[in-house]
Formats: sequence, structure tokens, C-alpha cells
Amino acid sequence: MSTASAAARWRLLWREPQVRRGLIITLLVTVVAVFGPLLAAHAPTDMVGPVYGAPSSEAWLGHDFLGHDVLSRLLAGGLSVLWMSLAAALIALLVGVSLGLAAGFSRRRLDQTIMWGADISLAFPDLILVLLIVSMLGRQPWLIVLTVSIAFIPGVIRLARGSTVAVASQEFVEVAQMMGYSRRRILFKEILPNILTPLLVHFGNMLTWGVGILSGLSFLGYGVAPPAADWGLMINENQAGLLVQPWPVLAPALMIGIFAYGTNILAEGIGRSAARIGDKQA
Repeated sequence: MSTASAAARWRLLWREPQVRRGLIITLLVTVVAVFGPLLAAHAPTDMVGPVYGAPSSEAWLGHDFLGHDVLSRLLAGGLSVLWMSLAAALIALLVGVSLGLAAGFSRRRLDQTIMWGADISLAFPDLILVLLIVSMLGRQPWLIVLTVSIAFIPGVIRLARGSTVAVASQEFVEVAQMMGYSRRRILFKEILPNILTPLLVHFGNMLTWGVGILSGLSFLGYGVAPPAADWGLMINENQAGLLVQPWPVLAPALMIGIFAYGTNILAEGIGRSAARIGDKQA
């Protein structure tokens, strides 16, 4: 596929309303998470009001189980969830694509070895695997990110490998081989640009799953440690007062849901647009 053809596909992709809507929602939540701490009226650990205090003009979302300002903790609590989910998805994408390309292009013993390892890893449910490793080795952020990425890598490998096998049999790849191009150039210049669309769809799905897993870990007490602000941790800490003051639970749950919705429809929009482009080309 030529560079011009690839550029045309990206333009068609951007014209998809669902892609634009999902990207806008995802970026809005990301902006809140990144710049929210600068807008918070109080530090996330400051006790500035009564326990489970009701919303007021000074605290729009009220106070939590220790008297923290809920809005301040909400603004400060999204960065950990977002950067960890983004880092885990990126690591899984880079490692999984590299292994999947190598497996799909070699189709020999290397292919069998890589896919054997991926199949074994897929036998363990993601959340169970993450909980097992974190409970044994600790809850440091870098370890949680690495563990979540390990859970995601087998799915990326299978997707990249299947897409590589389909593209590697096409004529332009055979021409590149006949011209004596190196394997690295064929993989990263000829094959990779043509399998980016399904990989981007899967990347969006991994962001959605990552936010869910990381929030679930914090809710279960295996994620970010208190007194740090974290959306999943906020839900865990304030669930006992849900009937008294629901905003410490509802606000972070809503932010998690909005981000997951944005990444989900973004991935779905990319998939639909890619299918539409394929139909036109057919």
C-alpha cells in the first residue's frame, strides 16, 4: 500500500463521527486528569469539612469519609488511573506487536514458540493474573503497570500475528522480498502500516480494560495506596456512606465510566470506518 493510499485511509477514518466523538470525550477526561490538580481548591489530603458533609457553595460535591473536599480529590485522582492504563496499553502494544510481527512473518519454530507462550498466558483471566502477581510482589505503581501489560500482551500477539500472516502473502510484500529488502524494513515499512487499524482498535479496547482493571484493583485495596487520591480508591473508601453522601462514590465512578465510554466508542468507530474502507476497496 502506498503512502498516499495510507493517508487517504486516515482521512476517511477521521471523517467517521464516532471516531471524532470518542476522541473528544477521551481527550476531555484526559485534560481533566492532567490539569485537574492545578484547579483543585484544596490539597487532596486536606481535611476541610465535616465527615460526609453535604454539597455546598464552598464544596460543590461535598466532603468524604474523612472530610476531604470531594471535588479536589476528584480533580487530583484521575492522573494515576489514566497514566497507568495508558502505560500498560502502550507497553503491551509495543511488545505484542513486535512478537506478533516476528511470529507471523517467520511461520517456523519461532512462530510456534511465541504462540505457545501466548496461548498459555491467555488461559489465566486478566484480573486474576494481576491480583495474583500484585498480592505477591507488592502494589508499586510500576509493578502494577507491568503486570497489567503482561496480561494484555497475549491478545496483542495473536492479533498482530494473524494480521501479519494475512498481509505477508500479498504481492507488494513478495515484491519487497524479491528486491532484497531487509526483514526489518519489510516488517516495519511494508507490513506494519497495513495492520495499524486493527491494532489501534485493540489499543482503544486495552485502554478501556486497563481503566477497569486498575480501578478494580484500587477498589479491592491492591491499587494506589491511601492517602493518595485515586478514582477507584475513592469508591472503596466512601462506599459505606453511599446513602448519606453519594457524591464521593458517584463522581469518580462517573469519570471512570465516561473515559471507558470514550475509548470504547473510539475503538468501535475505528473498526467501523476500517470495515467501510475495506468494502469500498473491494
